Amino acid sequence: MYHLGDVGLASSGKLRKILDRLNGKIYLINGNHEKSAQACHTRFEWIKDYYELVVKDDEFERGEQLIVLFHYALREWNASHWGTYHLYGHSHGTLVDIDTSLSFDIGVDCHNFYPLSYEEVKTIMKTKNWKPPFEKGNR
Repeated sequence: MYHLGDVGLASSGKLRKILDRLNGKIYLINGNHEKSAQACHTRFEWIKDYYELVVKDDEFERGEQLIVLFHYALREWNASHWGTYHLYGHSHGTLVDIDTSLSFDIGVDCHNFYPLSYEEVKTIMKTKNWKPPFEKGNR
């Protein structure tokens, strides 16, 4: 599971108890409220500020999809003009979704307090009106 920051606003002791109840590997993208998470760093596979995740997916031309993970929303990111997804947290659903951008707030507080799978992310991205900017007729 990739967590895009602000993993817990509790003491490190309370957070550790919560993290220990979760199954699987957790990868943490640093948010702006990670003091307790940093104290529990051994529970995470890694903690990074930014990550480019490559997902194998035969639906895409190269057989894979690149996803930029960052705590904060970006207007542009690596290869955004080629269809790379961008997932972010931080705003807790307060930012207006941009229909022409392949990005959205992945925070659980925006999704019924459940994490989304890659397939669910891809389904949401398919509803967007994004067009490749360098494709003929899109300039």
